[in-house]
Amino acid sequence: MGAQTTTSGTPSPFDPAAWFPTAKALPSFKSFVEAWTNPGKALPALPFARTTALPHLPGGPFADYLQDSWQRSILFADLMRQRGNQQEEITSRPTATVLSFDHEVIASGHALPRPINYSLTRIIPPPGVEVDPTRRPVVVVDPRAGQGPGIGGFKTESEIGEALANGHPVYFIAFSAEPEPGQTFLDVVEGQVAFFETVAHLHPDVPPPFAIGNCQAGYQTLMVAMLRPDLFGPCMVAGSPISYWQGEHGKNPMRYAGGLLGGSWLTALTSDLGKGKFDGTWLILNFDSLNPANWLWGKQYDVYAAIDTEGPRYLSFEKWWGDFITLNGDEIQFLVDEMFIGDKLSRNALRASDGSVFDLRNIDSPVIVFTSLGDNISPPPQTLGWILDLYKDVNDIRAEGRTIVYCMNQKVGHLAIFVSAKVGAKEDAEMVRLMDLIDCLPPGLYELVISPASAEEIAAGGHVWQSRFEARSLEDIRAYGRNSTEDDRAFEAVRRLSQINLALYRTLLQPAVRALATPQMSDFLFNANPLRLSYRLFADSNPIMKSLAPAVEQAKANRRPLEDDNPFRAAEKRASEQIVTALDSWRDLRDRWVEATFFAFYGSPVVQAALGIGADEKIRDYPAVSPEKKAFRERKIAEFRSQVAVGGFNEALVRAALFVMSAEQALDDRSAWVLNEAREDLMQMPIAAFKELVRHQFYILLLEYDAAVKAIPQLVPHPSDRTILVDKIHAMSLAAGPLSTAERQHIRALAELLQVPVPPDVASVPVAGGPVLVSAAE
Repeated sequence: MGAQTTTSGTPSPFDPAAWFPTAKALPSFKSFVEAWTNPGKALPALPFARTTALPHLPGGPFADYLQDSWQRSILFADLMRQRGNQQEEITSRPTATVLSFDHEVIASGHALPRPINYSLTRIIPPPGVEVDPTRRPVVVVDPRAGQGPGIGGFKTESEIGEALANGHPVYFIAFSAEPEPGQTFLDVVEGQVAFFETVAHLHPDVPPPFAIGNCQAGYQTLMVAMLRPDLFGPCMVAGSPISYWQGEHGKNPMRYAGGLLGGSWLTALTSDLGKGKFDGTWLILNFDSLNPANWLWGKQYDVYAAIDTEGPRYLSFEKWWGDFITLNGDEIQFLVDEMFIGDKLSRNALRASDGSVFDLRNIDSPVIVFTSLGDNISPPPQTLGWILDLYKDVNDIRAEGRTIVYCMNQKVGHLAIFVSAKVGAKEDAEMVRLMDLIDCLPPGLYELVISPASAEEIAAGGHVWQSRFEARSLEDIRAYGRNSTEDDRAFEAVRRLSQINLALYRTLLQPAVRALATPQMSDFLFNANPLRLSYRLFADSNPIMKSLAPAVEQAKANRRPLEDDNPFRAAEKRASEQIVTALDSWRDLRDRWVEATFFAFYGSPVVQAALGIGADEKIRDYPAVSPEKKAFRERKIAEFRSQVAVGGFNEALVRAALFVMSAEQALDDRSAWVLNEAREDLMQMPIAAFKELVRHQFYILLLEYDAAVKAIPQLVPHPSDRTILVDKIHAMSLAAGPLSTAERQHIRALAELLQVPVPPDVASVPVAGGPVLVSAAE
């Protein structure tokens, strides 16, 4: 067969004979750079190509692709150089943060009796943004899980940005890269009480702050609130794994890691090799390994493929991702032993330094859980599982006087919960906007459902989003995934084996390891960490990278991006997709093997018996209720029942509102704002007093529903007050849109009960009773 040619008579790029002629002398690297970055210059002769092959293709698809891919490679290498320089610069600072807002330190953890490397900072509003000192402050706490602080204010559309936009004073709890000598995790938790006391002192006449804790800082902040619930308003935890054992088979492989490693002895070994310090990069590598396709290929290829536009975004994220920090060995050991492998927080098995128990039921302000179905690091079974650990049913939540709200994103991953601008503009914005409404919700379990507002409402000046608090049951939480009894027994086996292995390591190996771990050796292992090297090898501290400058200048000067319809570019994208698919397949195979191995070993009755787990031993049980608490509940029940006919207009208005809201088992934020206006205008009550009133009337309705509704006329004897009450309740319901049949029935029943004119739009429906808002949730 003869040589292949194109229609124009030039050699085809697919002709093998065009690429394997007699060898020529290898041209210089500089000649390649000049040719492939300058469209006007011919490519140099190659030892594996005819001297006429490439010059014949200066404008062909393949030559265009060669030039484009070479330029992208040079620019990508330069981007890696910038990334390395950025990482070296930010990690050289004692306290580095990626906050996009100016801030000032107002309290330092160094001055505490037990010093910690945390500080309380005040966010300085940017130009054009004003905050109202009379509004509830917001305190954002970032996770200390391998990287430095600032992710909560990484962008304008963020937790901090939305709080400022709504006029709230904002505070941020930051930390430095190095822990204080001897600092423990409990020191951090107990020390942050002082920070919240400072915020309370600075804002004495406003409600307690809205606290936001991201990931690891979520359960840390809740632990602070357990110690001093009086210092907290609503507490939002975003992507925080509070009940770490929980998950679903076929998903959430990270929870098996402790078992496959034989427990926490490896954590102790790593800290000993670091002279008592634990390098946070190991935590980040754990996260990266969950998605090898993105870590090893996809993240880099995506920026390489769009090098002309994606560079700034990539560097912005890598500035935080590469801001590595360290922890004391005792800190990480506590977290692994007590939280991850031990799963003790949600079972009331953790104690503070004074011996008091960390009990999530101590938090008397609403707890808001923001989680996502797409989060494979802190999945919903782990972020919501503590509710099932502590409470038997929703009535149990109400008996404790607790309000729990969860918001479920359907797809974003773990990091997007904190860094996504879309999440910031939607979920973060709504939770900040609704914080006072959430604080006044009756006790119970709710899901915050956020949906787009109609075009008409937005045009009329309304909010972009509409939010609705829908009553839920524990079965709704269980539907997201829950361990079986057999699963819990396997994780209990891990916990017990971990204790044994850790004790053996500390007895037999730790003395020798600590003796061999010289400062020089620890520094070498620190600097040789593979994740750290992936940044440093491309920085200017590597002399080879400095020689890249001329090629970068030429590539930028002669840059000619390739058209999207180039067939070779399309082939490149398909090849990338195949690589991602292959890595995903390997990940899925690995995860299935990990899960099967975990349960084959730790689920074995022989292994469990060897670890002292009896065949009938109960691994998980609900926390006990003390006789004193039972007696207190009985006294409160008797008190509420005795006050069915006690009160005036304020009590009647709130009771009537709860009665009408019970029709749909939900509360729309627009209706809640109307009720809030009544609180300010008609009732003239501060939030704290209104919150107490709502709870009081809620319990009366819950215990004596029929009698409580029939007693409303006794609370408002004057006809004019009765008319005002019905009009306000009617307006509150209409604010959420057209009334449902059940809502119209309840409003008509209320009007007829009070003997006032029935609103025309509800007069045609038959009267029907209905359960109070929260009782039908069960």
